[in-house]
Amino acid sequence: MPHAPAPETSALLEQARAWLADDPDEVTRAELAGLVERTEAGDEQSRADLAHRFVGLLEFGTAGLRGALGAGPNRMNRSVVIRTAAGLTAYLRDRLEAAGDRTPGPAVVVGFDARHNSDVFARDTAAVVEAAGGRAMVLPHPLPTPVLAFAVRHLGADAGVMVTASHNPPEDNGYKVYLGDGSQIVPPVDDDICAQIARVTSVAQVPMTQDGWVTLDDSVVEAYLDAAVAVLDPDGPRDLSVVHTALHGVGSEVVRQAFERAGFPTPAAVASQSEPDPDFPTVAFPNPEEAGAIDAALELAAQLHPDLVVANDPDADRCALAVQDHGTWRMLRGDEVGALLGHHVIARGRAGGERPVLARSIVSSRLLGAMAEAAGLRAEETLTGFKWIGRVEGLAYGYEEALGYCVDPARVPDKDGVTAALMAAELAATLKTQGRTLLDLLDDLALAHGVHQTDAFSVRVPDLALIPPVMARLRQRPPTGLGGVEVVAAEDLAEGVQGLPPTEGLRYLLADRTRVVVRPSGTEPKLKVYLEAIVPVDGPDGLPAAREEASRRLAATRAGMEQLTRV
Repeated sequence: MPHAPAPETSALLEQARAWLADDPDEVTRAELAGLVERTEAGDEQSRADLAHRFVGLLEFGTAGLRGALGAGPNRMNRSVVIRTAAGLTAYLRDRLEAAGDRTPGPAVVVGFDARHNSDVFARDTAAVVEAAGGRAMVLPHPLPTPVLAFAVRHLGADAGVMVTASHNPPEDNGYKVYLGDGSQIVPPVDDDICAQIARVTSVAQVPMTQDGWVTLDDSVVEAYLDAAVAVLDPDGPRDLSVVHTALHGVGSEVVRQAFERAGFPTPAAVASQSEPDPDFPTVAFPNPEEAGAIDAALELAAQLHPDLVVANDPDADRCALAVQDHGTWRMLRGDEVGALLGHHVIARGRAGGERPVLARSIVSSRLLGAMAEAAGLRAEETLTGFKWIGRVEGLAYGYEEALGYCVDPARVPDKDGVTAALMAAELAATLKTQGRTLLDLLDDLALAHGVHQTDAFSVRVPDLALIPPVMARLRQRPPTGLGGVEVVAAEDLAEGVQGLPPTEGLRYLLADRTRVVVRPSGTEPKLKVYLEAIVPVDGPDGLPAAREEASRRLAATRAGMEQLTRV
């Protein structure tokens, strides 16, 4: 006798069969059919899997879409992408009509990386845009996200779509949306697009063409490279040896061409990681921030003795640097690189305009603000993400501690790991002519503005539902002290503070100026805690002691926060 499903299981199976009948992809149809069959037979694990896939449509927010590949509405697949493309196109068409634009449909640039199904999702997007009367322009091959962000403005498009999950694990993919100014979407645009997506009840009702879109040639890449090189001083030094890893992503060729075009020696590539590979076979997580991710690059550096190690994440919008420190190689923290590039922007006079702005996210170091004030420039703090940093009026430079740097906001108002690598190389080459290093410059900044030392840790959870109770507990019982130091201010970022839009997070300021920010990750199932200690420096001889004191404060504060954020 076949297993008789419980009433709630019957409803789940009915929902799954309806989705299955509407799914245009034979691979995900077969996957879902197998789950349905096993659930009908009473397999509880399959039922739980099916229930998770049908908990709702994969959420579309300011980060677009991001999730695991697979069948069902709560996964990344062709059905979800087609619905999203239809909703986005409808939103853009309404926006054009409201502005009095009589063009038949929106112009959309579509880019994609080398992850599983990225090219398929890009073609589906183009097919939906074309069928709706719009004009779809698809980048010629897998390319870095900054090239797509550049192309939106360069081609005068109404929007851009980048199919990528950036540094997520290999089983994930994603869908980022840019508007015509080249910046990522912010509220309420995400809600407006989401409302249009919700109107698409069936993929079968979405018109799609088989062809007709424009596949761009490499002239758009050439234009991007010309713009990238233009951020440098054409007469600046170029004597610098570099080891580079793309972490199996799409950055190798563009970075190589950018360095050569700028006049630098060709970077030595980490061969095992230089070609795109959607399975990321040599790293546990393809994110330079993760422990061990750039070990292969550091091993090559130990053999070649370069001046600098550069690592990009798989879609090359982030950039990490490693330097020799007392005979061993270490990766610089994102805040250290942020301060170095900010200094270079100021020193080279690139902060043009009337009182231009240096911007950073609320979880990034306050050092950039101190540098801006000393230089007579404006400093601004934004919510996390370049969707906010890239929109700062008068922006000359912006960064966030998660290895994201915007050094050319006029052309790419987004994080760009290629131009950041070029500017870092120019700075390192300039210091090399003086017999100095990036570490020497960091010492200078500490002497001028005090030691600004940062740390961060994450609380990974198996289920996102475990995070809200932790945040609720912190709101109900905020700490009065951490590491033996009084908490003098506890701010709930969800209420909107200092002119910032509301966001989920908490911020504490201690009596000794140590700062703590707690927030859920926007892209991964984890709670993130960011720490910063500021210690004045009494002359060059006092620098080691100031750094030691900053480390002590961070360790004490971290211990307290680890206790408070236990799941």
